[in-house]
Amino acid sequence: MSERSIEIMKVPFYQREALRFECAGCGACCTAGGGDYVYVTKHEIDKISVFLGISSDWFKRRYLGWLPGEGWVLAINDGETCLFLGEERRCTIYAVHPEQCSTCPYWPELVLHKRNWMQKSRCCEGMGRGKIVSKKMMAILLKQQAKYES
Repeated sequence: MSERSIEIMKVPFYQREALRFECAGCGACCTAGGGDYVYVTKHEIDKISVFLGISSDWFKRRYLGWLPGEGWVLAINDGETCLFLGEERRCTIYAVHPEQCSTCPYWPELVLHKRNWMQKSRCCEGMGRGKIVSKKMMAILLKQQAKYES
């Protein structure tokens, strides 16, 4: 491999190629797989609890899982889908859904490596469609997502 090839590979995928995304409403992002989790902050727990009309303690017991050393995550059902994915494949808490959901598919593990982006796009109808996501917007989305990565 040439030095130029190695240098190009060091540049994140999203900076080398234009990425397109337009949500198709397919619900694929709400389906677990490969150890994917939706992390929730205390603020998001409180916001969703109020929306559902239940206490945050009850919300944690009923709808969240705890990953030691990582934090609270949305629970999934036996079909490996988010508990809040409705019958018509629509989010039942969309008005207050976690920010991590909003940043999908702009997660570092997807946009930094072409192989990961292409693999995920096989199950997500919206990847590769729509307008090009600017590098500036990508930086904003990655910064939002960073709080879940630490």
